Amino acid sequence: MNGLSKRQIMMVVNKYIGVSGGYLGDFSYRTHAEFYPEFCDLDIDPSKMDGTTRERFIKILSSAHPPDQAKILRGVIERFPLEAEDRPSTRTPEIRANIEQMIDELLDGPRISSPTLALRCEMAVKALSEAEVLMEKAGASSAIDRVHTALHSYLSALCVVAEIEVADDPSLTVLLKALRKEHPALAPTGPRSGDIDKILRSFSNVLDTLNPLRNRASMAHPQNELLDQPEAMLVIHATRTVLHYLNARMQQSAAVQIEPEAIP
Repeated sequence: MNGLSKRQIMMVVNKYIGVSGGYLGDFSYRTHAEFYPEFCDLDIDPSKMDGTTRERFIKILSSAHPPDQAKILRGVIERFPLEAEDRPSTRTPEIRANIEQMIDELLDGPRISSPTLALRCEMAVKALSEAEVLMEKAGASSAIDRVHTALHSYLSALCVVAEIEVADDPSLTVLLKALRKEHPALAPTGPRSGDIDKILRSFSNVLDTLNPLRNRASMAHPQNELLDQPEAMLVIHATRTVLHYLNARMQQSAAVQIEPEAIP
């Protein structure tokens, strides 16, 4: 991932560590300075910064590179255990699990982000937003259903706007095939168009596997087994890649005029 969001950082600060009377946990200026080398194996000196201990911690965590953010979060879990007698009521096993998930994602490497959709499809936008929240709270396998819904809604909306007729209740593969065949923005032109067409056909095969993965290995339905984090992220990355490509073609094609009003 690209690093912790402001929302994630504030959850660590306010809910897990806890703030009382402006103080961050039981940190003093001295113990905060000792925290980074002792618990995180990082050479960081908070005394060089202005502000309260809470403000300095937020600055340090916000500006750190993802691997160092993961080290700091590990240090937080060790320094502020669930079993501490003076822990805040918000320091729960669920919050700790969220932090452990953040650590895993920080160490997974860069993550393909959700695109800002050229066509304002409300269902797709809502599903992408919900996927982000689920990934932060419960892991990537919980978000597969939402990214599937986002892609399906967006493909359907593109067909509606372009007046491309498809059968009732079409699958992802049917929608993408119809768009590739009839939408002017996806006409096979430009250099190496044949090779690009092969890639798109391959992605059609990828989309064909999303339905069984969603139905049998995600939180869309009760399951005995879910995809592990790396495989779940692979599914989400593949889906977002298709969304990014379609979005870019819609934005760049002079032949396509997208109406500004939202598509339900």
